[in-house]
Amino acid sequence: MADGRDEDADTGDGTERCDDTETSDGTEASDSTETCDETEASDSTETCDETEASDEPESRGVALSPETWRDAVPPRTPAIASDSVPVDEPFDHEGWYLNRELSEVAFQWRVLHEAIDDRQPPLERLRFLSILTRNLDEFFMKRIGGLKQQIDAGITESTVDGATPREQWADALEMAGDLFETQSRCYHEAVKPALREAGVAILSYDELERAEVDHLRDRFESTVLPTLTPLTFDPAHPFPFLSNLSLSLAIRTRKPDGTERFSRIKVPENLPRLVPTTPDSSSDAETRVVPVERVIAANLDLVFPDVDIVDHSTFRVTRNAEVRRNEDVAEGLIERIEDVLRQRRFATLVRLEVDEDTSEAVRDLLVEHLDVDEREVFERRGPLALSDFGTLHDLDAPELKFPAWTPRKHPRFAGLDPKRPEEIFETIRERDALVHHPYHSFTDTVQTFLDAAARDPNTLAIKAAIYRTAPDSHVLQSLIDAAKNGKQVAVMVELKARFDEENNLRWVKRLEEEGIHVAYGTVDLKTHSKVALAVREEGDDVRIYSHVSTGNYHSGTAKGYVDLGLFTADRDIGQDLVRLFNSFTGHSRNRSYRKLLVAPETLRERLYELIDREREHAMAGRDGRIVAKMNALEDPGIVERLYEAAEAGVEIDLIVRGICRLRPGVDGVTDTVSVHSVVGRFLEHSRILRFDNAGDPAYFIGSADWMTRNLDRRVEAVTPVEDPNLRATLDDVLSTMLADNRRRWTMRSDGSYVQERPGRDEETRDTHEQLMERARENTPDDRTTPDPEPRREPSVDLDGVFTSETDSN
Repeated sequence: MADGRDEDADTGDGTERCDDTETSDGTEASDSTETCDETEASDSTETCDETEASDEPESRGVALSPETWRDAVPPRTPAIASDSVPVDEPFDHEGWYLNRELSEVAFQWRVLHEAIDDRQPPLERLRFLSILTRNLDEFFMKRIGGLKQQIDAGITESTVDGATPREQWADALEMAGDLFETQSRCYHEAVKPALREAGVAILSYDELERAEVDHLRDRFESTVLPTLTPLTFDPAHPFPFLSNLSLSLAIRTRKPDGTERFSRIKVPENLPRLVPTTPDSSSDAETRVVPVERVIAANLDLVFPDVDIVDHSTFRVTRNAEVRRNEDVAEGLIERIEDVLRQRRFATLVRLEVDEDTSEAVRDLLVEHLDVDEREVFERRGPLALSDFGTLHDLDAPELKFPAWTPRKHPRFAGLDPKRPEEIFETIRERDALVHHPYHSFTDTVQTFLDAAARDPNTLAIKAAIYRTAPDSHVLQSLIDAAKNGKQVAVMVELKARFDEENNLRWVKRLEEEGIHVAYGTVDLKTHSKVALAVREEGDDVRIYSHVSTGNYHSGTAKGYVDLGLFTADRDIGQDLVRLFNSFTGHSRNRSYRKLLVAPETLRERLYELIDREREHAMAGRDGRIVAKMNALEDPGIVERLYEAAEAGVEIDLIVRGICRLRPGVDGVTDTVSVHSVVGRFLEHSRILRFDNAGDPAYFIGSADWMTRNLDRRVEAVTPVEDPNLRATLDDVLSTMLADNRRRWTMRSDGSYVQERPGRDEETRDTHEQLMERARENTPDDRTTPDPEPRREPSVDLDGVFTSETDSN
């Protein structure tokens, strides 16, 4: 999926907030966020039609833009750099690097295409418009907010690609403007008509029948009006405060004496955004809804009696989420995080969205009093804030969306019960197990492991590192149960997990009330490892059972994020995890580990060694090959090492969901490098590394992307995968993605991407569909245990997409 909230998308260096945001990525993902089979085409013909060939060669595609989005087949995202690469310059030259902000916007074009693509059912298309809105909200809050802070601080130093903060800010705003325009046109000209044709009508007031108008007025007066608080700006009242991402109505009124006033009404966030036009919305007739702001606007006479309504329009503000604290202040981390949450409410504005029908007088007033640059003002055809429209996906209309996916039982864990813990630990003792979410059930694997450890009389201790978790987390409840059962329990809860600080604070307080040892992380490092262990007494010995994952201990996102987890009883990995957890709760850090690659201590240098080893093989005439899957490739040191390996002839396939600084396909240098991105039903969040080593390959999975923040400013854990069967599983995943001709995009040296399309007689190969089918085939029986629904829909993890270079995250 393409949602924008990545578990890791922070501001320092992510769409994972992937945490961070979304899907794909991206990005924020329910079970039904899938892709569409070629045969399930919508009847709508507004968008890409295979017969509408462009003047360009088909292999190049047509660049998506406000002008070409209808007929872009195959689609191509806009270029973000010149085709010209300074091949005679050393690899640290700025011309060898793409800009990370523009690369992120290029990713959002790929997300938008999921809505443009009329091969998908209409509710799925609407869902991706909703995802895109969330992704871009976070991009502005984090990335644009971070750039604006640098500009205000007078920073003029350029990034590795040669762009100053001001240049990046201006270029990103310009590119985002085209993206917003195309999104609005896609909604009005394609998705909305397709939904209407399918029996789901999102209406304006002039389309309503008389009875519907009367019903909505009654409902407004009884339900909506009591919740509204009109705030008028005049000499006696200051300009109203506007909270982040709030949708507002701007109203100008005129008194009988001719005096005009400006008022603002905040659209209530605790009321449904889309209001049924009739009392009975459960009939088999057409679903008819109208945005709540239209209902408010149509009944303003009840809000402002005895005055004339001059005009009204909607607007929305976005504030910077990149607030900073003075690290020299002597206070606790909890107090510091609480203060950050308070500061965000009043942070600098980074974007103003206004309806295209907004009067010039109101627009000028907003710009003046909100102190925004004209380049930060985006005039858009309403409705604004399409993120709320994703709720229509919950309609009981299976023919308008993809069939729901229920994660399957893992063959190794089928039939195991946490009430019989010995069987679970014996299964892991026999040989390592690799679980693949959302194809495998989180409940039947990870949750079962933790429940078993909590119940097991022979388990002495349980430790877990929590970056993000569900508000009603079963994982943390299991740890609480373990403590009540007399186990030693230690939990590392990262308080600085972007936008989950408040949820994590609540859990910290609850865990401490239960007598659990809780570590909060440190000021200078963010703990991003996804690891857990159970220490078990077995006869005269003590054995450690470990879980090392690419994803969070979050039952909700495990149904929409693609992640891998290794269960092992390997003693070296267990001892490494013990040392890692001791560094969380103690005051010193280990500098060496037996098998794990741990950031910031060993991961970067070990990656350099692995890449350089492939280069040496190629220079010696042996085959050098690297296949690496991740969410983002940003670190200049890694990029330079890859350039050197490619120049020596190493074959490199990179599957990078989001941003990528590396320029593939440069003749004589990176013509052995291919960069791919898969955007579809699920958010690709797993990290897989394979270094062929002349026939003696090394495989790894873990929490770290190839970003400076992950390598130097976070605590990350990457584990080797040594079992031949599990290595074959990883090979199968990688080869499936590299053969995808439905969801895969291929990057060009100018930073543009072209979507792969099946030939006329070629079978469609969709990564997520193929892996779901394999999971079905390998299910031991048809009785799967549905994973519990989260209280909130997970956003897509734009892991590593949103952090600013100045952040210490």
